[in-house]
Amino acid sequence: MDQVKGTIGRWQGAGLMATTLLGTGVFILPQMTIAIAGTGALIAWLLLTLAIIPVTLVFGRLAGVFPHAAGPAYFVEKAFGRTAGRTIGLIFLFVVPLGAPAAILMTFQFVDALIPLSGWSQVAVQLSFLVALFLLNFRGIHVSAKLQFALTLAIVSVVVLMFGAGGLNLDKLQLLSHGTTTDSGLIMAAAGIAFWSFVGVEAMTHLANDFKDPKKDMLPAMMIGTVLVGLVYLACTGLLLLMQVETVTGLAMVTAFDNLLGGYGVQVIAILGIAGGLATVNVYTASVSRLIWSFSKEGILPRYFDSLNQHQVPVRALSVVLLAMAVVIVLTYVSGQELEQLIAWTNGVFVIIYLASMLAAAKLLSKRYLPLIGLGSTFCIVLGFALGWNMLYALVMTLVVAPFLWWQKNHLGRKQKFQVA
Repeated sequence: MDQVKGTIGRWQGAGLMATTLLGTGVFILPQMTIAIAGTGALIAWLLLTLAIIPVTLVFGRLAGVFPHAAGPAYFVEKAFGRTAGRTIGLIFLFVVPLGAPAAILMTFQFVDALIPLSGWSQVAVQLSFLVALFLLNFRGIHVSAKLQFALTLAIVSVVVLMFGAGGLNLDKLQLLSHGTTTDSGLIMAAAGIAFWSFVGVEAMTHLANDFKDPKKDMLPAMMIGTVLVGLVYLACTGLLLLMQVETVTGLAMVTAFDNLLGGYGVQVIAILGIAGGLATVNVYTASVSRLIWSFSKEGILPRYFDSLNQHQVPVRALSVVLLAMAVVIVLTYVSGQELEQLIAWTNGVFVIIYLASMLAAAKLLSKRYLPLIGLGSTFCIVLGFALGWNMLYALVMTLVVAPFLWWQKNHLGRKQKFQVA
């Protein structure tokens, strides 16, 4: 019987978690939130970091107690039945056509900073990223876990170095705190985009069986990664505001690095940005592959995907996921889709996945977790309102998939009964 044997420890897991969340957005999202809310971006990041902690705690506990490759889909199925669980699993699969190109487009901005490219040359580089992801995943997630732990340390070191070079100018900090925008609408809009930075919390739950001891290590790994990421995003946003770096065009963090450390910003920030972007898509690729493998073993998807290679990697599922990403990258280029729109639509799908997981936790975990579950659920509902019409894609997907799965379940059930009779 194919079975995944865990190879990831607590600190490797924390590295995976941190680089998944830092990934594509660490050097881009701060300037995007500042462009929306100005100094209010700091409030957006602070509130978002505090709000995601209960969600992370609940996910960490669920994954530790119920480790399964299907992640949130398994939790929801265990709590509310097969149709609900499979709905969550399939809308997670449907987010790939939005999330993957968004992540690749963000990563490509760093390539463009190093070597300006245009036209189909951009697409060629983006497709080459997918080849790198296949090679990273082929020998198992533990290989990239070690690399991503080192990458996390490198990103954090650069941010700390920049913050130290900028100095803690108390006058500037005081001026910044007095001039902070308090427009709740703008702050919520910024938080809606910033949520992309914490999309990945649930992805770790798909990899629970890849941990040596998920019950002991899953929760600490996820919490260390989440808190660290929140602090890094706050620091980056504060740096850009303190230095009053132009955030409309180009990579603001490159300008900040050059101003503080005298040059080489393009090289340092771009290389870390490319590596971080690949790290994020890498974890999602592994997560989606595991989900397809799990659904294949359960008969939801074709049996073709239910095998593992000698490194316990579902290579067939991995290949199909990367091929789908390649198709979408080409279509995204041809249609000229905007990055902000892709991010917002992707975030909408994850709001539903997170809320469904919180509700499942209310049934699966002990009552002492109810306060955390309540906070996590409230966060999801508020974020859904902040995204507004951008929730439409997620709602349509859910309303299409759920009735179809319900019909399939009943139709197949009747068909089997007829055959038995």
